[in-house]
Amino acid sequence: MWETKPLMTASSVARTSAKVAVAAALDKIATEVIALDVSEHFALSDIFVIASGNNEPQVNAIIDEMERKLLEIGEKAIRREGAREGRWVLLDYGDMIIHVMHFEERAYYDLERLWKDCPRITFDELTASSGA
Repeated sequence: MWETKPLMTASSVARTSAKVAVAAALDKIATEVIALDVSEHFALSDIFVIASGNNEPQVNAIIDEMERKLLEIGEKAIRREGAREGRWVLLDYGDMIIHVMHFEERAYYDLERLWKDCPRITFDELTASSGA
């Protein structure tokens, strides 16, 4: 039988934004950074970027760097939630939603399991699709 690969239909704008967000997270030493193409399962967004920090200051530093880098390419968050607590911060960019979580929340909520039917996008795929 032929093995079918899940269809990835995230927009090129979302993929470019995700590439910038992932790079910014890695610059701040985020762990377990992944991007999921949720476009086939979630009508409100194309990509989820999920990253972990070891403590509240690191979570907030990751978020600040992501926002700064995304603003440099003209992307501004529509909504920002959870920054005060620094345990699970959500940034909504419309076609991309970022979740930066303290490692304990990441393990407890296990978003990867909830969105297991969505294909992961590698950093190389983000780079190739954005023309960089």
